[in-house]
Amino acid sequence: MAYSFLFKLFTVAPSCTSPAPDDEPIALSIVRQYCSRRGDITLETYNSPRLGMQRVCEWHPDVVLLDIEMNGTSGIELARQLPPSCCLIFTTAYAYYALEGFEVNAVDFLHKPYFYERFNRAMQKAEQWIRMHDLLRASASASRLLVLKSDYKNVTVAVDTILYIESIDNYVKVHLTDGTSVLSKMTLRSVEELLPPDEFVRIHRSYVVPCSRVATFTRTEVTLAQTNRTLPVGKKYADLLMNALKPLS
Repeated sequence: MAYSFLFKLFTVAPSCTSPAPDDEPIALSIVRQYCSRRGDITLETYNSPRLGMQRVCEWHPDVVLLDIEMNGTSGIELARQLPPSCCLIFTTAYAYYALEGFEVNAVDFLHKPYFYERFNRAMQKAEQWIRMHDLLRASASASRLLVLKSDYKNVTVAVDTILYIESIDNYVKVHLTDGTSVLSKMTLRSVEELLPPDEFVRIHRSYVVPCSRVATFTRTEVTLAQTNRTLPVGKKYADLLMNALKPLS
């Protein structure tokens, strides 16, 4: 699988201990050569922290290579603003920044000057990080899905689209936010066991609702957000409802 990489290199502020500003275009040229040599990298570069971060937030690149000292702007602080989906690699001439770099979850630290082999190892680490991140994201996404049998077919329902769930005889009817519903032959308790326990609450022997969908509530009824649909609260479920929705009261 080929990933697109965004490389951001910012100009280092000149000082008595900093590399000469002319070194940065040379370093940038070398990185371009390295990216071309790998052949699977889409490269963009910026020497403005503001413009670079703006582009990162728009594009959400797979990998960001970030310098640390940039004309008074701290790469460490910029790293804290990166989207969580971005894999971070620091590049700097100052080895003593390495510990700070790892504290903001950088996967690698390229100490300038570095050769292609070292650059390639950093990219391989980035690829491993991306694959792991994708697996974790897929796993989290899968845990947010219900698979219900309806009319002899398996129907997948995203948990976040559930408005409320209703028990009708030996069936459950899952009402969705788009106005549609899915009817499945199973018990309400069976559906409850498939739901994230902290996000749904049983309010009646016939109803389960997502806590986030409740606009207002009392010990006798709840009103669902956006739809203004009112559902009854059973006496034996009132305390459960109050405890579950206490942060909203």
